[in-house]
Amino acid sequence: MEGSTWAIMKMINSSGLKRNQLVGLMAIAVVACGVSGRICGAEPSEPPSPAAFAGEKTAWHEGFDRYDFVMDDATGAITPMTAPAGEVAGFGVDTAVKDGKRRCVVVVPKQAAPGYPWSWRGCYWNHEPQTEVELLKRGFHIAFVAPDGGKQGKAWDRWYTFLAEEHGLAKKAAFIGMSKGGVNEFNWGVVNPDKVACIYADNCALYEEDFARIPELAKHDVPVLEVGGTEDSLLRLNTLAIEDIYHQAGGLITVMIKEGHAHHPHSLHNPKPIADWIEQHMTRSTANRPAFVDANYTKRYYYSLEPSYIFLKEEATYATARGPGFTECYDHYYANNPGTFRSDGTSIVVPKTVAQGKPWMFTGDLIERDSTVEQALLAKGYHIVIARLGGGGAEQKRWDDTYKLLLDNGFSSKPVLKGTGPKAGEAYAWAVANPDKVACIYARNPIMRSLMAGKAQPMDNLAALARAGVPVLHDCGASDPWLESQTRVVEQRYKELGGKITVIVREGEGHFPLSPKDPKAIVDFIMTNAH
Repeated sequence: MEGSTWAIMKMINSSGLKRNQLVGLMAIAVVACGVSGRICGAEPSEPPSPAAFAGEKTAWHEGFDRYDFVMDDATGAITPMTAPAGEVAGFGVDTAVKDGKRRCVVVVPKQAAPGYPWSWRGCYWNHEPQTEVELLKRGFHIAFVAPDGGKQGKAWDRWYTFLAEEHGLAKKAAFIGMSKGGVNEFNWGVVNPDKVACIYADNCALYEEDFARIPELAKHDVPVLEVGGTEDSLLRLNTLAIEDIYHQAGGLITVMIKEGHAHHPHSLHNPKPIADWIEQHMTRSTANRPAFVDANYTKRYYYSLEPSYIFLKEEATYATARGPGFTECYDHYYANNPGTFRSDGTSIVVPKTVAQGKPWMFTGDLIERDSTVEQALLAKGYHIVIARLGGGGAEQKRWDDTYKLLLDNGFSSKPVLKGTGPKAGEAYAWAVANPDKVACIYARNPIMRSLMAGKAQPMDNLAALARAGVPVLHDCGASDPWLESQTRVVEQRYKELGGKITVIVREGEGHFPLSPKDPKAIVDFIMTNAH
């Protein structure tokens, strides 16, 4: 009797029954539903079972129970109906909105998964339904309401209320949108991000005004999976544009681009990768925020965009796959700066497993998607800490305050100092002022000029670092225009002062790339010298 416990409890709460009558009804509920542990509080985290759907059921793919409804747009009433025989045989539905009335469908799993997850098809019911069939097997309900031709509004709001509030399904749905379905799911999702668990978009497009609102989804921690084809005309200005916006917003987006495929066929013949992704992203992590980030910090994500090239057996082609579905993903906390305009604050990237002694890298460099050294250190349990800039650039006090924050939270007293180009000069400047607080220095194509240091530039003040025995590594392109005037001068002076310095010169490289393709030598140096 699916949902009977919830129905009985609602009747009890709304009635004026006496205590002995309440006890009797509760006993009936326990016997009827076999969930006595849930009622008496043994499983307080388990939500009530969904209320049973009314009306005649028919069969959908592989014998799942299908329930059909009609929504009256004027009144919001949702009334059971019996699907015509032709629709039952073909598993379809008439999506035309006629006289202010539209069709709705719910398909019920044989055994609902914990939390009662569900997916919402944005358009084209029963087109390439293999992902929904797989989700049904995993305990998902699946749902559909005939969309409007343009933007989605009241009808979708009413359908959500019917399923999530009146029938007890999960408060956040997984959206499945192919082509116009993607338009619809983003159009409704950007207005209702708190009702969206995740979005799977397949060769989709967006209304122009919705692009600007996509960051709201990232802000609400809504993961996105995009599947597309290299020959789809929507790829560049929609799929890839959404990916770029999500990256800028620090959100989670995974992309699979099928080689040689156009707009059709949608989905994957084997739906397991898509269903796996949806199942994994129905509930976001509730892990506690680290103690060193207060409410002033916003959580985003950091991950590499290094692509994988995976073979799709059923499609007989390969797909370029990138994003957190195919690479490690880390929590990235940003301090929110006060003021009218956006500006960079301190940010901290957190490893999955913290290494013994809580080692960390201290830098002024922004962490990029191809920051190979930082990625390798994160994998080894290092935090990456990026100091906040002031109006005059790098400032000693801001770096000192960040250092104190980390030290007060049990981090190593000697971080690795790192800088690229002019940021190397700032890393050196702080190290020169704090030689006893530095494990080692790593500089990539450095420019030894510092706004922090003022007149006492670091190239002329290396003695304190040499006396403290701070090891230094410079990693440079052979054609970097700064090599001779910066690194070679530092190398000579540091050696004359008795300091230990290693210089790597990479043939065929100039000032770029800003990160080495192979970070092993740098990581080995850091691991050897970090305390």
